Amino acid sequence: MKVLQLLTMLSLVCAATLHAQEFAASSATEVPKAVAAVHADEYIIGSDDILAVNIWKEPELSRTVPVRPDGKITLPLIGEIQASGLTPKKLQDSLALGLKAYVTNPEVTVIVQEVKSLKYNIVGEITRPGSYLLTEPTTVLSAIAVAGGLRDFAKGGHIYVLRASKEGAYLKLPFDYKQVIKGKKLSQNVELRAGDTVVIP
Repeated sequence: MKVLQLLTMLSLVCAATLHAQEFAASSATEVPKAVAAVHADEYIIGSDDILAVNIWKEPELSRTVPVRPDGKITLPLIGEIQASGLTPKKLQDSLALGLKAYVTNPEVTVIVQEVKSLKYNIVGEITRPGSYLLTEPTTVLSAIAVAGGLRDFAKGGHIYVLRASKEGAYLKLPFDYKQVIKGKKLSQNVELRAGDTVVIP
């Protein structure tokens, strides 16, 4: 009887190990949505992003450069050039045009290595106020958790998100912390966008 129990336990352990290995392998090959989105043509480069600029057959001109707060990068020969506000493809075209005076038929590739321009802010009665990178989908509740939770005297029922509209005006999106954690008013737990500010009164 004991032998049978031992064999059963061993088979369960083997099965669990195999499952864990399969999960790890699938996780390793999965491409995070945030990373995949960066390589899409519609991604807009922003300040603080890290760019890998490669010029084919010109390794001495290739660089990994940060986008400065003024939105520009600096490269050999062409000097300063605007990067913020452009897609990687448009920046490639701009760099190739600037290099034509120095390189015959320059072939330029721009890859966003690190996304650091996508940020949200959280201010007020929160444990760790500040700016946080938006590298994965983040809701208001998740942002509060990442920032350490509300302080003792925070007015959880009066939290709101300030969001800039395309016209330049600001939208005020209410968030009732007490109701959301009870499973109510879940529509208020919106996914944050770059530039959003969560205000904790």
